[in-house]
Amino acid sequence: MKFSVFSPWRPFLLISLGLFLLCEAQVNTEIQAGPLYRVVGSLLSISCNASGFSNPNSKKDFEIRMTDPAKPFQEINVMSTSDSHFSYARFSSRIQKNEISIKHVDSNSIIFEIQYLQKEDDGEYECTVVNPEYTYNGVYSAKTVVKVIDNSLSVTSSEPPTSLSYDEGEALSLTCQASTNTIQHVHLAFAWYLHKEGAQDAKPIISLDRDFTLAPGEGFERRYRDGAIRLDKLDEATYKLNIAELEQSDQGQIYCQAQEWIQDPDRSWYKISQKDAEKIPLTVKAKVVTSMSAVQVSISAQNAVQEGQELLLSCGINAQNLAKRFFSVAWLWNGIEVAKIGPTGILTVRQEYIDRERNGELKATRTLNNNYQLRIKPVKTTDKGSYSCRAWPEEREDGNFNQGAAQDSQPMDINIYTPESGLSVKMENVTQPPAPGEKLKLICEADGVKGQLSVTWKRKASLSTSSLFATIISLNENGVTDKAGAFTSREVRVTRPTTNKFVFELADVTELDSGTYECTVSETQPNGKTQSQTTNVNVNVKSIESAVKMALRNREPTVTVGNDVQLMCKVSGPRVPMTLTWSKETEDSNLNTIVVLYSNGSISWSGDQYRYQVQVDNQGNTIMHNLKILRASHREAGKYQCMVSVFQHNVYKKLSPSNLVNVQVHNPASKLAISSNHIIVQRINTDIQIDCKVTSRTSEISLYAVTWELQQDAGNRTILTSDLNGIITFGKQIKESDMKRISMKHTDGPTFELTIQQVRILDKGIYMCKVEEYQQDPWGEWYLLSKKNSTTNVNVIEPEKKLSVGKEEAEMNISIAEDFSIPCHITQQSSNESQFQVTWFRQQGTEDKTIFTVYRNSTLKASDKNAVVRYDHPSPRQFDLTVLKSNAEDSGMYFCEVEEWIHAPGDGWQKHAVEKSGNLNVTVAAEGHAKATTDLTWQATTWIPIYAITVLICLCIITILSCKLCRKKTPGEKKSGHPLWTEQVPLDINS
Repeated sequence: MKFSVFSPWRPFLLISLGLFLLCEAQVNTEIQAGPLYRVVGSLLSISCNASGFSNPNSKKDFEIRMTDPAKPFQEINVMSTSDSHFSYARFSSRIQKNEISIKHVDSNSIIFEIQYLQKEDDGEYECTVVNPEYTYNGVYSAKTVVKVIDNSLSVTSSEPPTSLSYDEGEALSLTCQASTNTIQHVHLAFAWYLHKEGAQDAKPIISLDRDFTLAPGEGFERRYRDGAIRLDKLDEATYKLNIAELEQSDQGQIYCQAQEWIQDPDRSWYKISQKDAEKIPLTVKAKVVTSMSAVQVSISAQNAVQEGQELLLSCGINAQNLAKRFFSVAWLWNGIEVAKIGPTGILTVRQEYIDRERNGELKATRTLNNNYQLRIKPVKTTDKGSYSCRAWPEEREDGNFNQGAAQDSQPMDINIYTPESGLSVKMENVTQPPAPGEKLKLICEADGVKGQLSVTWKRKASLSTSSLFATIISLNENGVTDKAGAFTSREVRVTRPTTNKFVFELADVTELDSGTYECTVSETQPNGKTQSQTTNVNVNVKSIESAVKMALRNREPTVTVGNDVQLMCKVSGPRVPMTLTWSKETEDSNLNTIVVLYSNGSISWSGDQYRYQVQVDNQGNTIMHNLKILRASHREAGKYQCMVSVFQHNVYKKLSPSNLVNVQVHNPASKLAISSNHIIVQRINTDIQIDCKVTSRTSEISLYAVTWELQQDAGNRTILTSDLNGIITFGKQIKESDMKRISMKHTDGPTFELTIQQVRILDKGIYMCKVEEYQQDPWGEWYLLSKKNSTTNVNVIEPEKKLSVGKEEAEMNISIAEDFSIPCHITQQSSNESQFQVTWFRQQGTEDKTIFTVYRNSTLKASDKNAVVRYDHPSPRQFDLTVLKSNAEDSGMYFCEVEEWIHAPGDGWQKHAVEKSGNLNVTVAAEGHAKATTDLTWQATTWIPIYAITVLICLCIITILSCKLCRKKTPGEKKSGHPLWTEQVPLDINS
């Protein structure tokens, strides 16, 4: 059963799961820890074991895979215990030859072996146990790293491989040189071996193990304890075997062997290489002693010794009871005594050899009871000749020695030769210039070698103004290397794969390593003389700019808001420490750093880390740097760039940046739609509402910004703007008084309602509603998605001019002092709320003279100060002016002019219409009576009753209205500054 930690299980189930996992065994696979350094051609052995299976006794199958560093993302099948077809062709032929194998140690463990390692076997190895069960619980594979290195172990014997012949009891001295140039920390083990004739294996004489412990071999323990067998380490790489008294059992082939040991990460030691020097045949002849007093003397040495080398003359004495007897021994050259050791061990030398003895060039010692040695080093050509040994038995009596008869050995001719030097040195030219970060490898080969060789590598830098060469590294005759100058901190080494070949390797080169490299090989001849030969070669290291290639590309150049963007920066070139910087270009063409990836693996973010991801894909000499922009918004749109900096040997260098790649982020498709255009006709002084309705939107969470504009012939102006938060801002051209009557409301739909109160004629025009739809990007910022416009044509009309005033024409003849009325009757008005201003005129000649005016607020004004008038307002539409006590000057043409006023925007009023009444022609007769004749026929009997009834009705209406006005004045009621009943007014004509 599988449980998800995100499942809503009960707490007790989680507790049960924890107890179950604690109790249940888990599979664990372990492999030998790495890195494992092994030498080309040696044995590789890797152990792997699995534990934790429910059935530990069942035999498990294992699979071995390998990853080549050159192809780190490709696994290669090596071998399987269950599938014979598992292996790739790269390993199948070696498996068929049993050079690669897997052996079961037990049911749960294996040993994987490669008998002869090859350079291409370097890599990461993975051991996987095949799961025989139905469930998986644990770790089923483990990995380790194998590093295959070159064999740099060198072992050479200083003795020629010719046969050596000694008498039994004589001393033997042999030297051997063993050295290694392996960079890793290793220990050397050294041993001298004797392979007896007929024996299957050689047996060690004496050995120095990797822990520097000295031990004798089997059969040599007694002589080792007695000091008869010694191993001396003369210098860093020279080992000397000393056998004081040879025995016949020492006969056979003698040679030296060196082993190179390395300590693995599990703290165990592993032998990575072993080399033997050439075997030297050794013959030991037996000697026969006939009597107690008989003394036999022998001499042994090399017949020919190279000038400058060591001449070793061994004198052997064969006699009975040697341990209890005393002897004096002398060495003779051409019959002349050179040196002598007395019975008490005191050395005396000939006068000519005293200086050489003082300088340590001549030494004589008694190594054993029966062996005496004379050493001359360096030997000179003048030392050649016939050598012999002479021995005297010394009998001790009363503290004095009595010398017996001398016994000489057979003379031995020894030749001291000087080799002719034919030393020559050559070095191959560098055909392929190395790139920065690569390894420079130069091979210097010497021919005609006859002595000991050493080598020194020097360089003259290309940029140097000096003609002198600077020493890089040297390798002496003993295999000891010595770095010089600035190269002490560099990874540089010299190896000597063969006697006459020297390999120079300088790792992680830079352009500054260009120059002329010089190889100087020095040969030390036996006579101590040194001869050198030099050769050089020019090396040009590629510039880092030419070696590193960069290319930046975008998987998708255009993406929609909210989608990811992936940029790929391909860096091709040498494997040098690189720092890569991702940047984005700003509007002023500068670069803003997003992230820096350092060569040590650390990352420094300058941009918002949560908006980006970085990934590095190492593909050998090509590295893919990926920058992923997560859920891109418009802010991430722009031009991107990657740039590489290299750091080598404390030198930091910026390379040319990559090409710029443009990232475009576009909006998603918009569904915004708003109501179509329409027309509104509205009367002046009324309220108008213009709707702008969103009929389709992209998202339920969309926000809108709305702008209302008025388009007129005089120009366009912005009325108001509502932002995303609904905050309204009026346009700059909108007056403060207009702001009070203009408003906008946001209702469901959404609908944006523009309301204009008390609309004016100037308000007419085309109203454009501009709607901007905004969406929220992944980072919470709102961006403009789309725009839509709709227009409404608003036509503001004035009320119809319906004002009409009585047009009757009349004539009136009256007598002087008689009163006459000038009626002004409104027959029709435009609005029930209209107010009127009435003015009476009298036309005399061509001039209209104002007599009297009644204003809208009922203010009265008499303009003719000679006239005596009375104003009457019997009904809302009836205005009468009576001229009292007329005279002849009152004759003329009378008419009234009515101005109709209607409500204007705000609390104001505006003139709407003007109408004139018909004319009343009045003639005032001198006799005092007159008869009025009008177009209408009036009968006095008829007119008087009608007039009386009308007056009574008007009085009633006036009374009622006066009562109401006293209580409360209501809007729209007409005011009269003068009572409706007849009043004789002595008017203030100046008011």
